Amino acid sequence: MSNLIAPSLLAADFANLQQDIEMVNNSKADWFHIDVMDGVFVPNISFGMPVLKAIAKHATKTLDVHLMIVNPDKYINTFADLGADILTVHYEACTHLHRTVQAIKAAGMQAGVALNPHTPIAVLEDIITELDVVCIMSVNPGFGGQSFIENTYKKVSQLKHLIEFTASNCKIEIDGGVTTQNANALIEAGANVLVAGSFVFGAENPTNTIEDLKNIIA
Repeated sequence: MSNLIAPSLLAADFANLQQDIEMVNNSKADWFHIDVMDGVFVPNISFGMPVLKAIAKHATKTLDVHLMIVNPDKYINTFADLGADILTVHYEACTHLHRTVQAIKAAGMQAGVALNPHTPIAVLEDIITELDVVCIMSVNPGFGGQSFIENTYKKVSQLKHLIEFTASNCKIEIDGGVTTQNANALIEAGANVLVAGSFVFGAENPTNTIEDLKNIIA
């Protein structure tokens, strides 16, 4: 399977958001990655509901919504109504993860779980077959433009082994510090979905940068 590219709109130009959305629509990207932050679970605040509604109005590709918030269960149906195709919650924010995952699926979305850099893969052993996506944070969540954490390769490899051992259909998504310099090694380790923010939107030609990431084959 070809790797999927999910440009992160956190790095887009908020003053020209529709223009950046159209660029992604017309590029070889596969998903829109949308980070929702509450200033509590992570030390930053990003998109609110009205902005996501506006994004959904113009986006023509899969909406991959990543909740970096406390009490995500409270908003599951809201994000389904706003048009999210995939809803990812943080393991660290969910007291009853299995119940949260089931609620996401019941609302008609694919279910993802994100792991902070310090959280081991082993915590997913009992739920991996229920998941559509596992998002491995390769930076500390909360801000774009951070440096890639090298331990990520080991975690990707461990997750791939767990997926194979359990015959799960789960995708492995990498979020943070992804560039053409490390994309090949990440795909080789087992990643399927690459989230890229500042590397795409800070490029001289974002469309070509997306294509370069898309064309990387391990």
